[in-house]
Amino acid sequence: MSYADTLNQTKNGYPFDKWTDAFEAGMEQYSEENVAAARDVLDELIEQLITLGPDAEEAEKVALFQSAVEVLNDLDDSISGLIETGEREDLCALFDNIAEAAGLDPDQYGDGDGIASEWREW
Repeated sequence: MSYADTLNQTKNGYPFDKWTDAFEAGMEQYSEENVAAARDVLDELIEQLITLGPDAEEAEKVALFQSAVEVLNDLDDSISGLIETGEREDLCALFDNIAEAAGLDPDQYGDGDGIASEWREW
């Protein structure tokens, strides 16, 4: 499987269907617009990693993760209750899966808590 295919396959782990289900159960913070904004952050991260390619410097890849996490921090700040405990766990696992697909070891970041833990505020 190619580098791009491996990265794109991580989209199978997106938690956003659960978020949409939560909206349908009355949790307004998971509107279609808000879920799409979060999904776009991860889609963009994956596309940028693909563009960099598998042989890019680790620091370049890590900078993309930092940017994505910081955008999610801002999104969470602007939408009350967007990233709660369950969503945090799902997103952290997803970031780690994307990191592994990009050739990074997520255990080397966030004091072993994963790559998103380096910058996340959620």
